[in-house]
Amino acid sequence: MQDRPSIDELLEAVAGFLHEDVMVNTTGRLSFHARVAGNVVQMLRRELQHEEEHLAQEWSGLNAALGENLAPPASLTDARAALLARNEALAAHVRAGDFDRVPARAGLLAHLRTVTHAKLVVSNPALAGEG
Repeated sequence: MQDRPSIDELLEAVAGFLHEDVMVNTTGRLSFHARVAGNVVQMLRRELQHEEEHLAQEWSGLNAALGENLAPPASLTDARAALLARNEALAAHVRAGDFDRVPARAGLLAHLRTVTHAKLVVSNPALAGEG
């Protein structure tokens, strides 16, 4: 683990450089790409800031939707891989019609709303009502 500057501070500096120096001093394609790159860096900052919380929410929602009570893996790497597998299982249940009944469907939709909101918090906070 590094001391200062932190990952967030480094990403903030890069985003600031792109938005405040490159964009305002260029035009056309270069300015556009600086805006896109700056926005990507800001998304990365939000992803890092919220990742553990969002993974835990998604895990809990999948437990409820799939009727399971599994504990999440200890590492983020393992949790990401396990969530991918669990989402594939959820998709298989959806294809099989397991969520066609009203109570099951309501739980699935609640889970999907929560996961979608979490993704919007990272990708576009304004659409998520966060900014």
